[in-house]
Formats: sequence, C-alpha cells, structure tokens
Amino acid sequence: MQIPLDFWSITLWIAVTSIILLITAQLVQAYDGPQMLLIDSRKLRAAALTMGTLFLATVAIHIYTIITTK
Repeated sequence: MQIPLDFWSITLWIAVTSIILLITAQLVQAYDGPQMLLIDSRKLRAAALTMGTLFLATVAIHIYTIITTK
C-alpha cells in the first residue's frame, strides 16, 4: 500500500506540526508549577522554530513555482 504524499501534503503536515510545537513551547514556557517536566523547553522551542522555517521555505518554493510557470 502506497501513501500518496505530494508536496502540498508535506507542506500541510509541516504547517500543522509547527503550529502544535509553537503552541506547546509557549505553554511550557509559561508553566510556573513544579519543575517535573521531562521536556527541555529550549529544544522544544528550537524544534518549533525549525519546523516553522521549513514551512516558510516550502511556501517560498510554492511561490517560486507559481511565478516561473506563468
């Protein structure tokens, strides 16, 4: 069974993942309770920013292909 993944699907997946990671990073940073979290907030924030950058790069590629094909 093949999963049909095209560039638009990957872009959507990256966008959703980056939004989830960015929200989680902000919630973890604002948490003032006991420090029992097993998540390193710096690494989570770096992963969120990386995914956001990847999403912006895919949007730039889409814009480039739209401009060059017309």
